[in-house]
Amino acid sequence: VQLQAFGGGSVETGGSLKLSCAASGFTLNSGSTAWFRQAPGKEREAVSCYRPYTGITYYAESVKGRFTISRDNAENTLYLQMNSLKPEDTAVYCCAASRRRLVGSTQYVTANYDYWGQGTLVTVSS
Repeated sequence: VQLQAFGGGSVETGGSLKLSCAASGFTLNSGSTAWFRQAPGKEREAVSCYRPYTGITYYAESVKGRFTISRDNAENTLYLQMNSLKPEDTAVYCCAASRRRLVGSTQYVTANYDYWGQGTLVTVSS
């Protein structure tokens, strides 16, 4: 199983980036998927989660209204569209996939995810 995340980069405040996470060896639609991020000196946090079949999404308060998670089942790829980026969004972003359909607060727990991408760095300058 491999998750390959890409699309990070450096942008100015207010800019946009779209992250992609391509999966192989595992069907993303079989379980919950999510994007996490880790800023320097901080713990990893859930940014956005996507529940299979229902398509119900979760967003951290800090990104609500600016980020959009989506999934292309045909391409077996998870996306994160990030708009109106702020310096505090600077972090390494990782995609994650679970073999289970997580609900509620279990979606935000890193230990509940079985597969992780390598991370892609997003840097937002002021």
